[in-house]
Amino acid sequence: MVSVKREKNDSDEKMIKRFLKRVKKAGIIEEFLSRRYYVKPSTVKRHEKKRRIAEQKKRAEKENGR
Repeated sequence: MVSVKREKNDSDEKMIKRFLKRVKKAGIIEEFLSRRYYVKPSTVKRHEKKRRIAEQKKRAEKENGR
């Protein structure tokens, strides 16, 4: 659970910014969006595999480009 305590001379905007920063760092928004719809485990594996392959290609191109 993310919480923000009010400090001296803190404006509401500053508290909101601090709260949003902590929520983003905790990964709550990403988790919410990923759980919005059910995704089959096989689909998750397929997406992960595609992502890893794309990262490897990008890394290889970067190394060959030097």
